[in-house]
Amino acid sequence: MAKVVVINGTPSLVSRINAVIEHAESRLSEQGLEVARINVAELPAEDLIHTRFESEDIVKANGLVAEADAVVVVSPVYKASYTGVLKTFLDLIPQKGLAGKIALPLFMGGSLAHLLTIDYALKPVLSVLGARHILGGVYAVDSQVTRTDQGTVELAEELQLRLNAVLDELAEETKLKAERKRAE
Repeated sequence: MAKVVVINGTPSLVSRINAVIEHAESRLSEQGLEVARINVAELPAEDLIHTRFESEDIVKANGLVAEADAVVVVSPVYKASYTGVLKTFLDLIPQKGLAGKIALPLFMGGSLAHLLTIDYALKPVLSVLGARHILGGVYAVDSQVTRTDQGTVELAEELQLRLNAVLDELAEETKLKAERKRAE
């Protein structure tokens, strides 16, 4: 079975962007993919800050990345870039740790002013890590992910449609890649 790992670069585990992650995981699972998640904020801060490559938690997280056929990188936009906590983890992925993997960025920001953050901040880092097949990604605006009076979070229909299109593309590409790998 093809594997996808979601790298959640959100410092807050109660962020509304988690609704985007849950939607993505559900959609990919429905497509028959095995999905795992790395919540970077749950990794030991000292291991991240001091770049402890040998840390048990970092080794385990990098193992999930190594086993994956595809990675979904999720982050809110802070100060025109992805989060610092995400950067600390990306720095711990081996130099060519994303070689041969399909990558999908999913970002959320306060306005369309930072729409190009995916292209100018994240994609160069993914490329340095060896990713060559980087899908266009989805940039969501905060107003498209709302909390209801019941305490749930809802995604705007337009956002769901864009997410579904790129997630279906990721699933199709990942399955094809896994089939080619098995045939070799």
